[in-house]
Amino acid sequence: QVQLVESGGGLVQPGGSLRLSCAASTSIFSIYRMSWYRQAPGKQRELVASISGSSTDYADSVKGRVTISRDNAKNTVYLQMNSLKPEDTAIYCCNARFHELPRDYWGQGTQVTVSS
Repeated sequence: QVQLVESGGGLVQPGGSLRLSCAASTSIFSIYRMSWYRQAPGKQRELVASISGSSTDYADSVKGRVTISRDNAKNTVYLQMNSLKPEDTAIYCCNARFHELPRDYWGQGTQVTVSS
């Protein structure tokens, strides 16, 4: 069983920055892919960014403002968000896929609110 714990959310003003973290509880399994999703009330869940190996992918809505990175030794993925907009307000959830496991795992989510 794997547990993902997100942190770093909060309230920021438009144009501000935030760094989200997602730590996997296991040291047994190796990360294949880690992703950040977000979902606002009444909206569809959206893939924000993902990282697999050295390959990264970003949603068009955040490209240029967001950077995903991973510390393999800590089983932790980060989402650096800059130039935040009110439209970025959502619950951000971490998703992880491991080489040795047949399913994905989800974190509990961390709230990001961008408001003046």
